[in-house]
This record gives sequence, C-alpha cells and structure tokens, in this order.
Amino acid sequence: MSLTKSQVRPGVYYDSVVLMQLQRKLAALPGVEDAGVVMATPANLELLADSDLLEAAGKAARPEDLLIVVRAGSEAQADEALAQVDELLKQRSSGGANQAFRPRSLAAGVKNLPAAEWVLISVPGRYAAKIAHEALDSGKHVFLYSDNVDLEDEIALKQRAAELGLLVMGPDCGTAIINGIGLGFANRVRRGPIGLVGASGTGLQAVTVGIHNYGGGVSQAIGTGGRDLKAEVGAASMLQGLRYLAADEATEVIVLISKPPDEATAARLLSEAQTAGKPVVVCFIGFAAPAEQIGNVHFANGLDSAARIAVGLSTGAITPPAIEPRAGYLRGLFSGGTLAYEALNGLQNFLHPIYSNVAIRNSQKLADPLHSQAHTIIDLGEDVFTVGRLHPMMDNDLRLRRLKQEAEDPETGLILLDVVLGEGAHADPAGELGPAIAAHSKARPDIEFVALVIGTDEDPQNTEEQIHKLEAAGARIFRETTAAVDYVAARLAAAPSAAGKALRLFAEPLAAINVGVESFFDSLKAQGADAVQVDWRPPAGGNEALASILEKMKGK
Repeated sequence: MSLTKSQVRPGVYYDSVVLMQLQRKLAALPGVEDAGVVMATPANLELLADSDLLEAAGKAARPEDLLIVVRAGSEAQADEALAQVDELLKQRSSGGANQAFRPRSLAAGVKNLPAAEWVLISVPGRYAAKIAHEALDSGKHVFLYSDNVDLEDEIALKQRAAELGLLVMGPDCGTAIINGIGLGFANRVRRGPIGLVGASGTGLQAVTVGIHNYGGGVSQAIGTGGRDLKAEVGAASMLQGLRYLAADEATEVIVLISKPPDEATAARLLSEAQTAGKPVVVCFIGFAAPAEQIGNVHFANGLDSAARIAVGLSTGAITPPAIEPRAGYLRGLFSGGTLAYEALNGLQNFLHPIYSNVAIRNSQKLADPLHSQAHTIIDLGEDVFTVGRLHPMMDNDLRLRRLKQEAEDPETGLILLDVVLGEGAHADPAGELGPAIAAHSKARPDIEFVALVIGTDEDPQNTEEQIHKLEAAGARIFRETTAAVDYVAARLAAAPSAAGKALRLFAEPLAAINVGVESFFDSLKAQGADAVQVDWRPPAGGNEALASILEKMKGK
C-alpha cells in the first residue's frame, strides 16, 4: 500500500527551477510513485492536496518553509528517497551553482560586477519590489520577472525609474532582447534596425521570430510586463521604450505590441508614436484599427502581420509621409452625420479627450453641443440644430456662425469641415465658406482649415471649382475621410511628455546581475554576456515579522 511522507525545511529557499529539478529526480527514484517540492504557500498546499500529496506535516508548514513530499510503495522507499534530497540538490544542473564566488546580496553583486547595467530579478513577488528599489538605488535598469507584485509597487517603481532615467521591465516580464542578448525567455535572432516594445512576452517572441524569419533583424526588444498598459500604470514602460527607440540611431522602425489598452492610454501611445520621427507598427491585438496607416503609424492585424510590415518598412519599401505636428484642439463641423461618426471613429484613437454629439463611447458625450470642449466633432445635422431651420447641407448659416465661434476660441488649432455636393445640396457652399475661411485665417494665422469634399465631376456645383475656391481661401483639401483623419491625427499629435529623464543608451557588451532563477544566469553566460549570480535567500529565513524588526534595526 502506498505511503506519503513529508520533510519540512524551515526558512530554506531555492528558486523554482531548482525545485522543479529536485521534484523530477525524486519522482524518478525506485519505488517513488509521485513527488512534490514546493515552498509551502497556501496555493502550493492546495495543489499538493489535489494530487493527494498533502499530509499532516505538510499542512503545518509555513509559506517560508521548503516542503518536500514523496509517495512511495513502502515506508522504506519513502525514507530512502527523502534521504537523498541533499545529494540530489548538489547534482542540480544549473551552472550558477558552480560559480566560483556567489555574492549573498545585490549590493555585493554590484561590487563584484560594477560594469553591470542590468539586474534580473526572479524572486518571490513579496520580496521583488524591495530588491528592484535597491537596483534603482544602484543606478541599474531592472528586468523584473517576478509576478505577484502589488500594483502599487509597480507604479512606484516605474515612476521612480523614470525620474532616474532608468527602465523597469515588469513585473511579470518574461522576455527582452538587449544588445543582442536575450533576457528571460527569448529567441536568438539576428541584430538589425527594428526595435520593439511589448506588453506580451510570447507576443514579443512571436514578432521577433517573424522578423528574423522574414530576413529582418532586431535592435532592441523591450518588455514591459502585462499590466503596463492598465490605466493606473499609464503605459509607463512602453512610453519609455518608445522614446528610447525613437532616439536610438540603430533603430529605424519601431513595433508596439500589447492587448488593447484603455482609450486614454491608446490615444497617448498613438499620439506619441506619431512624434517618433520613424515608422511605427502598432499591434494591439483585438484593437479596432481606424485604418491601415495614419501618418507614420501602421496598424497590423496580428503578430505575423506586424513582423511582415516592420521588415517591409526597414527595407524602405514603404515611406510614411513627414507631417509636422501643431498645437491646439480640433474642432470638426460636419453637415454629414456618418462622416462625423467616421472621423470620430478614426480620431478617437489619437486625440484624447475628444467629445461629440454623436459620441461612440459614453466618455465622449459632449455636455453642451452649442459649445466645444477639448477636441470636438459636431454633427450640425442633429435635431438640436435643425429645429426651425434647413439642414446644413442646404444652409450654411449655422455653420458660418459656429465657424466664427471656434475661430475666436484661443484653444482652437485646426478646424475640419465637410463639404457635401450633389443634387439638393447648397448650390455654391464654397462661395460662402471660402470667404469666411479666408477672413478667419487672416485674423488667426495659427489656425489651420481642412475641408473634406464629397462630390463627382458631374455634380451641379462643379466639384473642381468648389475645391479651387476652398484652396484659394487657405483650406487643405481631402476627398475621403481616412486621408483627412490621417492628416489631422498627425498634425495634432500630442508633444512627447517631458516627465522623467531620457534613458541613457544601453551600453555594450551587456553585463547583468541575476537575483533568483539560476537558469537565467546560465542563459546569459551561454550568450556571451558577463553576469553574476547572487545567492539570494529570503531575509530572516522568510519570517516577515522578524525581517521587519531587523529592517527597523538597520534604520537606527
């Protein structure tokens, strides 16, 4: 009859890879039917219970204790297996175990390898933030693989890093490629002119692999951790990575990868992408892209698509237009409701906040349609404007009044109009709108006027003549909405944020201090990087109360 026996080692810590290796070796011993080797956290105890591996001794273990369990055919076989634990630990395959000198703290690791710019952290989450702060104190960038780090700690770490001109990738960051060296889980890809920032580890891997397989190469691949694009974090690491790659001479094309961010974060990222001065490929999986391309920003419909577009851009096959950004808010005055809606649908991804009386999202609802706020798109054909008056496609009076109102608003930077021609429409809309545009342009030369003209060469208004009148008045003309949205979005892109210091260029060759999973150290060494493995252990043997007392004593 099978027998389960446990061994509890109070306050003993090994990383998860070592525990996995020990568990497999125990399970392979003669007579052993199953084995479990875990830190005795509540979640791990529950998993052992589900596998029928939890008995009285294991139930009494604390989260900071190492719990070793075997189920064997007899008590003698179970005892024999447990007796071999220390010898099996000595045989673990990690090269980090064979490092000649293993510093016991991050501070000692920094002294041992002062050239290191990076600290890789993969310790249990409840300790990770403190070590990350220590790394920032030492002037090091952080690759934070650890999960179960509080969101508040992530926000604080990233804010502090930005102030110091450092980068925190993570928590829960699994993939990065810095100066050709893979951190965490990364594929070996050739170097080249494409830089990536990803909030998805496997997504980053898929696109870097695709770039390699399509003949391209990677300059840097910066991970952010999966929560970076949450509204609370505000894409802190992705924005830093984007700015870094925009300034990096070795990067010619930038790729952004994530799940769909919230609308404010998406608008901020896309606006900043337009100021990068380089082509940017956006792959927000599941995101409803407004177009295939808006200025220098290209939208991919999947990971493979992102790789293909990036490689194509890096070869010069596609050259995005250069459009100089300008200050001020958009004021869109439309006679066509669907045209207003289409413009809003495209611009909402770049301009934030944006409001309308034909809002797509609740947050876009304009409080008073008679007065604009921030970026605003108005459908002047809505009921509130047409009571007792003709539709604006037939009568320009209301639009001319609103045009004057917007032109006198010092916050207005660009006015977008639609001019819809055809049967039943105003006989000469440009004849009325043109002089008004010219007058307002003279009074406010800082305002730009853009007109979306919808008409054919057979329309009674003479489309070419209408366009000529509007252009002569100073308006820029577009013949379809997507092109107008493209231009307006690029012109009104937000200026890059001045928050924090610019990241310094990552020094070559890469040198790093690894705190935690030893296989990451092995990987660094195998790739030719200079690295040190820290022999980290939980403070006070994992006793948080005692650790807190010791920390207070240090501060005295």
